[in-house]
Amino acid sequence: MSYKVCVCKKEIVLTSAWFFALTMVATVAPLIGHNQAVTGPIVNATLFIATALLGPQNAILVGLIPSVVALSTGLLPAVLAPIIPFIMISNTILILTFAYLRRKNFWLGVTAASVLKFVFLFSMSAMVMDSKMASMMSWPQLLTALAGGVIAYLALKSFKKR
Repeated sequence: MSYKVCVCKKEIVLTSAWFFALTMVATVAPLIGHNQAVTGPIVNATLFIATALLGPQNAILVGLIPSVVALSTGLLPAVLAPIIPFIMISNTILILTFAYLRRKNFWLGVTAASVLKFVFLFSMSAMVMDSKMASMMSWPQLLTALAGGVIAYLALKSFKKR
């Protein structure tokens, strides 16, 4: 009997583990509580952490999942289905902006990414939906993104100590 040995670099194993864990958090977050004030910061923190640990390409993959889960579980009402592509694009804007600016200053990256996500999502939702539904994509989006940045900072700081 012959055996094959697979040798993997530690970085590949760690990256895969982080990708899986962060994808699971992004997938499960919309299922807990059906509350945007809870889910939003968790998802945004996950996106910031994924960007810092995995790079923007992998973080974008992680960022595509929460919107679909939120819609399919009822966290996002069905009437908001047309906004899903814009939510995915806004998550990509958050990730790319943060990835670019965080090396200069973490908080600049979080703030600029949060504001750009908010401006894009609010603008698009105002064009696609009536004002009552668009309000769900307004200030709460900015606040949950900023809160996610704070959570990500604390988590990353904790990871760094270990």
